[in-house]
Amino acid sequence: MPRSDQLLKIVCRTLAIGSAAVVLLIFCFLLRESWPAIASLGVVRFFTDESWHAQSGQFNLTPMIVATVITSLGAIILAAPLGIASAVFVQFYAPPALATWHRRLVELLAGIPSVVFGLWGLVVLAPLVASLGGSGQNLLTASIILGLMILPTIALLTDSAIGSVPRTWIQGAAALGLQRSAVVGKVVLPAAGRGIGAALVLAITRALGETMAVLMVAGNVATMPTSLLSPGRTLNANIALELGYATADHRSVLFVSGLMLMLIVSVLVIAASRSGGSSHAKG
Repeated sequence: MPRSDQLLKIVCRTLAIGSAAVVLLIFCFLLRESWPAIASLGVVRFFTDESWHAQSGQFNLTPMIVATVITSLGAIILAAPLGIASAVFVQFYAPPALATWHRRLVELLAGIPSVVFGLWGLVVLAPLVASLGGSGQNLLTASIILGLMILPTIALLTDSAIGSVPRTWIQGAAALGLQRSAVVGKVVLPAAGRGIGAALVLAITRALGETMAVLMVAGNVATMPTSLLSPGRTLNANIALELGYATADHRSVLFVSGLMLMLIVSVLVIAASRSGGSSHAKG
């Protein structure tokens, strides 16, 4: 192996180990800060306490876990078809000039700060959603805002995944007489499935981690949501709202919130990796 390749191999391995170490260090930090609450209260109380009233020693995290999962799933349900359709449009239906402008607009959407999304959601979207019932600051509004925020991730990564499908496959399918829609549906999207799956996983992990915009539009009521029009508080928003003044067990339970969030993301990533590996093995 050439000397330059060996050097690059060492650099890449070092950086990869460093990346993994950062994740492990964050996990260890969260576990250390969470441990006082886990040891004194026990894990079961985070799911069986009557409610979340930290000043009264009640630390039920279930409503916030449910709100976090609902808003993230709602966001991915809204954003996935739009993002995939955007990529297919750019690759197969848009004229070159329009495709270029479309990509630039999607990239611009990715660069908008989350606080701007939150302000727009609070001033424009919430009053519209309020016509369905409630104040408009609820899980549905938060899901729509999150969907817009993760849309560029899905659109751009799916665009890249579709662009990596060998052109000879597409030309071969067209030569067999398949229409463009059939080529897209039966050849391109299945071939780009792993890349699209990775885009969806990255998008939902971003939705799980988003704080500011959700905090501004979700209503921030730490009770069990009964519908999409119910206000709710996510784990992230709970940490952001209360960490500034929390002490003792209260502060430690907020780190438990962060630990749970990290575990949810880890489970998603592992499940997606296993699914991708199984698909690859079957392929």
